[in-house]
This record gives sequence, structure tokens and C-alpha cells, in this order.
Amino acid sequence: MGDQAMEILMLFVAGVIGGAMNSLAGGGSFVTFPALLLAGVPPVAANATNTFASLPGYISGAIAFWPAISRHRSRLIGYALMAVLGGWLGAELLLTQSDAQFERVVPWLMLIAVLLFVFGGRLNAMLRTHAGGFGRLGLVLAAALLFAVCVYGGFFNAGLGILLLAVFALNGLSDLSAMNGLKLCVSSLVALVAIVRFGLGDTIAWFQGGAAFAGTLIGGYVAARLAHLIPVAVLRIGIILLGVFLTVIFFFKAYA
Repeated sequence: MGDQAMEILMLFVAGVIGGAMNSLAGGGSFVTFPALLLAGVPPVAANATNTFASLPGYISGAIAFWPAISRHRSRLIGYALMAVLGGWLGAELLLTQSDAQFERVVPWLMLIAVLLFVFGGRLNAMLRTHAGGFGRLGLVLAAALLFAVCVYGGFFNAGLGILLLAVFALNGLSDLSAMNGLKLCVSSLVALVAIVRFGLGDTIAWFQGGAAFAGTLIGGYVAARLAHLIPVAVLRIGIILLGVFLTVIFFFKAYA
């Protein structure tokens, strides 16, 4: 098997694993983003391509959650506007970075993503408990935070879902099914507009991204069908250990 075929197979398998992780517990970018770097895709292009590869899971998940989402249709227009504007701005910010600059930012973004993965559940539970006490100030703060989170998502995809859940909790939502559905809707829009901007900037490695995209689509579907057979708690521990390991590696490469 030639080098190119091995590279495509590696990216496809990474996509399958990443898609399965996203479907079950999150953290798929801890696999797909490093795999793209390993395949020789430059850091900025690898990040843009990872956003492209993550898209099918967002869209299929949003479709599955539509009955829960439809109960909150009144929120969708505002959320969609924030997603489009924030996602585009985040993509613009990424395109201002050189590969060398972004390589020094990546370890910090990975660290944020790992911390969000570890503590995101507690943060969301706390915000759902106390969100009612924030009143009108909480709504204004939630709108500003939603825009900021969408900018983050356009710039770097990992950890976006956990941040969105925290903002929705601050916005007074407590229905987890609806929150997950809205999270996937907003993530889909952020990714779509970012992909358009990255495509216009010729930043996406379409060939490598296509292999990861196909794997993500298959992995997410299969994992969703087999979710009842997989111990999510064990999977979470594995994802956290992988995230910590990769974060240390990225820090070493950027600053050693």
C-alpha cells in the first residue's frame, strides 16, 4: 500500500474514532486534529479542515434532536444570527494567523478544551441551578457570551459544545434534550460559515479532509446505534488522558 493510501486510511480511521467519540461523549477533535497534523497538513489548514470534518456529526445530531429543538423555535433566529456572525469573525481571526503563530496558540486552546471536557458537566449543572437568579443581566450576559463562544468556535472547534451548553444554562434553559439540540444547531451554523470562509481563503485541505469527513459520518452513526453497549464513563477517562497527553506534546513542540 502506497504512502498516500496509508495517509487516507489513517485519516479515515481517525474520523471514525473522532465521530464515535463525539457521538458518545465529545472530544473527537483530540483525534482528528492531531491526525491531520500528522498527515502533513499545516496547523492553520489542519484546524480549518478539522472544522469541515466535524460538520456531519453536528448536522445529523441536530436532525435527530429536532423534536426537542422545535419547542424553542423562538430562540433559533437570535441564536442563528450570533452563530453566523461569530463563526465568520472567528474564521477571519484564524486566517490572520501564520502557521508559526497558531502553533504557539494551539497548546493553550487544547488545554482549554481539556479543562472544559473535565469540568463542563459541573459548570453546566451549577449554571442551570443558579441561572434564574441572574435576571435580565443574565440574558444580556448570555447574549454577549454566546457571540464570544461562536467566535471561539469559528477560530477553534474543540470545546465549542461544552461552552454552548454553559451559555444556554445561563440563558435559563434546563431541558437537556433541547440544550443538546440547540448546541448542535448552533455548532452546525458556526461550522458552515467558517467552512465557507476557509474555502474562500483556500485554507481547507479537501483531499485529507474528505477522508476524515467520511470517517466521522460513519463513526458517529455506528456509535449512536451501539451507544447502549459502550461504558461512557470509561470512554470519558480515556478521552481525558488522551487530551492531557496531546496537550503536553503540543506545549513541548511549541515552546521547548
